[in-house]
Amino acid sequence: MTETPGTIVIVDNRPGAGGNIGTEMIARALPDGYTLGLVSTAFVVNPSLYRSLSYDPLKDFAPITLAAVSPVIIVAHPTLGAANIKELVALAKSTPLAYGSPGTGTTGHLGGELFDALAGIKMQHIPYKGAAPAVNDLLGGQIKLALTAVPPVAPHIKAQRLRAIAVTTRHRTASLPDVPTVAESGFPDYEVDNMYGVVATGGTPKAVVDYLNREISSIVHTPDVKVRLESQGYDPVGNTVAAFSSYLRVESAKWAKVVRESGARVE
Repeated sequence: MTETPGTIVIVDNRPGAGGNIGTEMIARALPDGYTLGLVSTAFVVNPSLYRSLSYDPLKDFAPITLAAVSPVIIVAHPTLGAANIKELVALAKSTPLAYGSPGTGTTGHLGGELFDALAGIKMQHIPYKGAAPAVNDLLGGQIKLALTAVPPVAPHIKAQRLRAIAVTTRHRTASLPDVPTVAESGFPDYEVDNMYGVVATGGTPKAVVDYLNREISSIVHTPDVKVRLESQGYDPVGNTVAAFSSYLRVESAKWAKVVRESGARVE
């Protein structure tokens, strides 16, 4: 974006509260298109996960574009007696099975809950404080299974220190093209994305939103950006405002159901 004449872009990281602190800042910014938010799946999960939020993701923001998605990956220690989804389900039905995730309410956790529901199994969830400690315990054999993002585990999969069971997106990911999806492994209704979308403050003029959509979507599809994203485990999207708005509504409804049925809650 900085290559556009006269454009200065400042990245202002506002971590904390599962993304709520940064998201709330965007909701309260001037609706002029100069303050944008790069939001993740937490954007559509948190309204169901937290008892009260100061913003509504479907009402207080102007969707611009879904920039990219990345899968959650179901990954195992080599000693786990399952090499694919069919064997994993059979194992979970015959013996108690646990999985680690980067934390309560993450896509790793809720992706596991959704898989349990569709497969008719119940695995124990072990929440960690981030992906790194979960991956470390998986490598050490303290846990045998985890659901996490691709980048932290891809090098270990390629080195055969960990075994990839399946990715959770609808299509295979470019960074691990030989790893099947859960959908193609017998559960066609299963789809979990780690999404990375760009939003502006609600009330931003349509002309500004349309301009930002054209610019950011174009950047996402430039060859060098596309290659860089794919090399790090992300699949570029760069869709329309209408398509991104529809995506947010569908994802909000899906995760509300998963959170409700799983009983997950963050205080």
